[in-house]
Amino acid sequence: MTTAFYPGSFDPITNGHVDVLVQALNVASKVIVAIGIHPGKTPLFSFEEKADLIRKSLAETLPERTGDISVVAFDNLVVDAARAHGAILLIRGLRDGTDLDYEMQMAGMNRQMAPDIQTVFLPAGTASRPITATLVRQIAAMGGDVSAFVPAVVLKALQSKRKS
Repeated sequence: MTTAFYPGSFDPITNGHVDVLVQALNVASKVIVAIGIHPGKTPLFSFEEKADLIRKSLAETLPERTGDISVVAFDNLVVDAARAHGAILLIRGLRDGTDLDYEMQMAGMNRQMAPDIQTVFLPAGTASRPITATLVRQIAAMGGDVSAFVPAVVLKALQSKRKS
C-alpha cells in the first residue's frame, strides 16, 4: 500500500487541485491531503471548512475513492509531516514552466532532507492550468463567476462567504 502526501493551502480547493488529486489516486493507494497552516496568514476558509470541501469535492468527482483520502493539517516541514503520516510520495501539481522551476528547487531540497520520500510531479489538465486559488478568491470576492474553476460545492461555499 503506497501512501502519498499532497500538501497545499487549498483555500479553496479548485478544479486544478481535484485534477491532481485524482491523478495522485492513480499512483498511490492512499492520499493524505495536507493543509498547511501558516500563523501569519488569514485564510478565507477554516481548516474544518477546507477539509469538508476537499472531501465533498472528491465525492462529486470520484465517489468510489473517498475512503482512500484523508485530510490533515500541518505546520512543519512538508517532509517531516509526510514522514509522520507514513507517506513515501510527495505529490506536486505543475501548471507551467514557472511551477516546474520552483518545484524542482523544492524537490531537490526535500530530497536532501528526506531521501526516503520521492517527489512526484503531476501535470495539470489543459482546462485547469490557469487556475489558482488566489485568483479564484479574488474573482469571487468581486462578484465574478468562478463556476468553471471550482467544484459545485466550493462555488456554493464561496457564494455564502460573499453574502456574510
